[in-house]
Amino acid sequence: MRVLVVNGANVVGSRPTGWWRDRAGAAERLHQAIAAADLGDDVVVLVLEGDAKRGQPEGEDGAILTVHAPGSGDDTIVDVVRTRSAAGEDLVVVTADRVLRERVAAAGGSSGGPSWLLTRTS
Repeated sequence: MRVLVVNGANVVGSRPTGWWRDRAGAAERLHQAIAAADLGDDVVVLVLEGDAKRGQPEGEDGAILTVHAPGSGDDTIVDVVRTRSAAGEDLVVVTADRVLRERVAAAGGSSGGPSWLLTRTS
């Protein structure tokens, strides 16, 4: 199973769209864009943290699983990768965060940048 894990804060923050004025709205728009796109993955895990969590309820919505980070979004992403990788799933994390990419690789996943996702959801 191929799983795409989206670092919501990092993807939204990669473009200066005024997202910081409405983090919940930005998270909701990102979820909608992912839902409308054909990304070719079996599951998309959207990780939200902080005020962005108000933009999309936690849980499954079609092929998208929204996860609310109880603290650090990065820690939650690494936990998701570690758990799902141990179950034999192929994981790709969308983030520009270099340190997170290293942590993801150590946990058994790979990564790609936000522009890859944003060009497919525009």
